[in-house]
Amino acid sequence: MKVNDIELFLNEVFPPENALDYDNVGLIAGDREKVVSAILISLDLTDKAVDAAKEAGANLIVTHHPIIFGGIKTLTMEDYVGKTLVKLVKSGISVIACHTNLDLTDEFGNLAIADKLGAEEPSAVEGTICGILYELPEDMSLKDYCRKVCDDLGTSGIITINKPDNKVRKIFVQGGSFDEDSVEAVIKSGADTVLSGEIKHHICVGFEQMGINTLIVGHSATEQAYLPKLKNLLAEKYPGISITVNYNNEVSSIL
Repeated sequence: MKVNDIELFLNEVFPPENALDYDNVGLIAGDREKVVSAILISLDLTDKAVDAAKEAGANLIVTHHPIIFGGIKTLTMEDYVGKTLVKLVKSGISVIACHTNLDLTDEFGNLAIADKLGAEEPSAVEGTICGILYELPEDMSLKDYCRKVCDDLGTSGIITINKPDNKVRKIFVQGGSFDEDSVEAVIKSGADTVLSGEIKHHICVGFEQMGINTLIVGHSATEQAYLPKLKNLLAEKYPGISITVNYNNEVSSIL
């Protein structure tokens, strides 16, 4: 199986045309004709991810975030992008990114997060680019719900501007960064809490004025949920290829 074959398969599941305009998905670096020995899955392409791939005998890394978003003018060892790409190419490793084209495939994106949170009957929210709404069986205090989220997602902490005794029942989940264009749809959905990896402060203040809690859980903490599902997808398609999930930037409790 060649790098090109795996890229074509991933393009079928996560169509590149679904990616947002600013994004850069598909084969980022490497040789399409190279036979794949093993695959490493990582949220980001980093020095540690390249080292982990070499240790696992993998010559293909599949990431969520592309290391190159826009054009680059130089490729040197003087910045982390150049340093990582030089190391990657010297190691004979290719990298494919599945970013917003994966985000917009709910089963592998926000539904994966909702599943880790124990959501029952989660549903998409009309008017949002991506986002999932689910309801708890009974009310929880914000403080107790935050503890549950920390346990479920393995995050080291949560940022909120809301009172710890506020009620939580109906939660809107959007992994990575909260999309500001989703605000009106979230309000209409009846959600009392918004959970995302990153939310700008003025959005939090606006939601607070509307009686809606906001929980900033951490970009990595939300999107790490995608990786096991991506591994299962590739393992089912390519049972003869060893596939490793790299959690080198996984968050952990520091308290």
